[in-house]
Order: sequence, then structure tokens, then C-alpha cells
Amino acid sequence: MTPELEAAYSEPHRRYHTLAHVQACLDLLARRADLDAAERRLLSWAIWFHDAIYDPRASDNEARSAELALAQTPALGASPDDAAEVARLVRLTAGHEVAEGDRLGAVLVGIDLAILGAAGSAYDAYARAVREEYGFVPEEAWRRGRAAVLQRFLAAPVIYADPELRMEREAQARANLVRELSSLR
Repeated sequence: MTPELEAAYSEPHRRYHTLAHVQACLDLLARRADLDAAERRLLSWAIWFHDAIYDPRASDNEARSAELALAQTPALGASPDDAAEVARLVRLTAGHEVAEGDRLGAVLVGIDLAILGAAGSAYDAYARAVREEYGFVPEEAWRRGRAAVLQRFLAAPVIYADPELRMEREAQARANLVRELSSLR
């Protein structure tokens, strides 16, 4: 991708939302056999841009990342429609909610959340890294806020709207979330 994107993902305050996260997402995308070349290109761009702007103190990271994608993907070969679709996909990673029938959205959001369904040790490393990114938040506030996020995922009928990722990771994700939630209490 571009040197600017690589630099963004290498910012010193990042611990989880780094180039390693982008690479893990791209690796999951590469395993998908159900995507055509155009879909794969759109999802690849969306993966690269979804956390391009990441300030743990801000609440508009995904919106700003989407605007960046809209501005920069044309130089990478995106048509105006493709750039708009990439920006739409990036915006979905804000709430991780996907409308029924939005296959590409389900794939992207599922890939972004894949870490939730990772083996316990990988999940624990992710949770520690996110806590480091939010190191400025006092412990009690962190516990309350993080617990609310975990409970929202657990309350959802499914964590992974994408059927392939649901089959592969849903049970482990729920186990990881329950385990972390109990550690926060």
C-alpha cells in the first residue's frame, strides 16, 4: 500500500491497531474462495483504510478513515463508485453492525473482529494491547467501558454476520468475551 498508510499504522501509540492487524486481516481475506477479483480489491482497500486514522481519544476515527479512503483510493485505481463503496465499508467498522444481505460488509466486519474468536492466548494479547492503547483511561472507567463493549457483543444474536467466520469463530469468541468480562469484575 502507500507509505503514508504504512506510517499511519506504525504510529507509536498503537499497540493492536498496527500493520500486524492489517496483515492478519489481509491473510484472512486471502483465504476466502468465495470472492471475485473486484470484491477482493474493494475489501483489500477497506482493510487498509479501516483503522488508518486511530486516536483512542477520538470517537470519529472510522468516519475520518472513510473520508481518507474516499480521497485516496482514486489514486490507487478506484472508480468513484468503488471509492464510495470502500468508504461505506470502512464506516461499518465503527459499530460492527451489518444489514442483512450486505455480504461484503459482513466479510469485512467479520475479518476485523476475527481476533475475538482467536485462541485464548492470542485473544489475551489483543486485550492487553487494546488496554495499552487506552492507557490514559483510569482503571475503574476502563473496566466499566470495556465490560459494556463486551456485553454488547455477547448480547448480539451473532457476533459474525458472515456465515464462514461464524462457523469458524463464534463459539471461541463468546468464550473469550465471557472470560475477559469475568476478569473485569
